[in-house]
Amino acid sequence: MRKNYKMKKTISMKRFLSEFGQDFSDNVKNRLLDLEIRSVLTRDDNSNILDIKHVEHTKYPCPSTLEGATKKSEKEYAYGQLVVVDGSLYFTDKCFENEEVMQSPIVDSIYNSLNSEDTLLEGDITGKKVDDSNIDYIIDTLLKACPQVSKEYMEIMKDILFGEEIKSPHKSIS
Repeated sequence: MRKNYKMKKTISMKRFLSEFGQDFSDNVKNRLLDLEIRSVLTRDDNSNILDIKHVEHTKYPCPSTLEGATKKSEKEYAYGQLVVVDGSLYFTDKCFENEEVMQSPIVDSIYNSLNSEDTLLEGDITGKKVDDSNIDYIIDTLLKACPQVSKEYMEIMKDILFGEEIKSPHKSIS
């Protein structure tokens, strides 16, 4: 029997690893999890192409793309794009951009610093392989660029993660 389900467009790093990480090394998995609290991954129709965004979807000023316009708008940053092809993880040279999302300057910096070869992945997407030799640099650089979460967000997460344990006066009986 075939399962029909709607693909989630926004997922956590843990979900990403459960969907695609079976062939990643333990080191790559652990380092990717360092992004868990700060980031979410978003995708369109291609389940294996995901942009890294701040979990709070913080907006930044950006110049208007309209010619002659002096008005500035605000957009959210995409801090990188991950693509999984045949069990291998790649960091791409471009992120998905639209009227609400712009590519962070850190993407070019990370991509150009990677020593692996450019690989044409899908369509016109070019990426460099992520492995144990470069994962530390990628994650450390992303952690410097991607802001910490707000105190308000941390409080919400604490309530979600630990709220039932704290609020429930009854212990479960096994």
